[in-house]
Amino acid sequence: MSIDALARIGGATPAQRLASLRAATPGRIVFTTSFGIEDQAIAHLIFSGRLAIEVATLDTGRLFPETYELWAETEERYGVRIRSFHPDAAKLSAFVADAGINGFRYSKGARLDCCFVRKVEPLGRALAGADAWVTGLRADQSDAREGIALAGWDPERQLVKVNPLFDWTRAEVAAFCATEHVPVNALHARGFLSIGCQPCTRAVRPGESERAGRWWWETDVPSECGLHLGADGRLVRTRVAA
Repeated sequence: MSIDALARIGGATPAQRLASLRAATPGRIVFTTSFGIEDQAIAHLIFSGRLAIEVATLDTGRLFPETYELWAETEERYGVRIRSFHPDAAKLSAFVADAGINGFRYSKGARLDCCFVRKVEPLGRALAGADAWVTGLRADQSDAREGIALAGWDPERQLVKVNPLFDWTRAEVAAFCATEHVPVNALHARGFLSIGCQPCTRAVRPGESERAGRWWWETDVPSECGLHLGADGRLVRTRVAA
């Protein structure tokens, strides 16, 4: 897919945006889900609309039991199979042997190394050969994400990156899921607004941002795992079509 085709991606609703992406993209489109509420809303639109968009997930091996339960419930609800990508066994073994099973708590560098082995490298395999990548990013999830757009060119991965819920609030996503009876993670009702690996996620406290529960022991920002970061450690700003 060329950068010029970005101009053809649009729409007032997430459903229209996904449909326009499919129409503008000649090759593979991959949506990566972590089974959070945004991802469940997008998965519902893809599955119920029978869009030719691949749905994949990164199984880090350290997800919450509730996430695995939701994964199974989602497959049962929509009659689908969601392809999983796992850490490279040798690389994961080497990391754990060096850092320890919970070595990611020792330093920011160790945590990013863990995220790289468990998430970033598997994501590269999930997106290999794809023309476009769909994510559940929203602009109001954190200060680091406030500048994201609907679609842009991701220079790090050399593909189009589309965020169909970029301008939605969490309340809008929750209302959509309730109206459409979309299955959501049971942890959301217990204060887990952003859900990742079990040892790296806690419930947020009143007044905290959605992502305050991710890697909460770190004091610097952004609180990101590396999936959306460039080589400089900053959030990748996709180039929007003029």
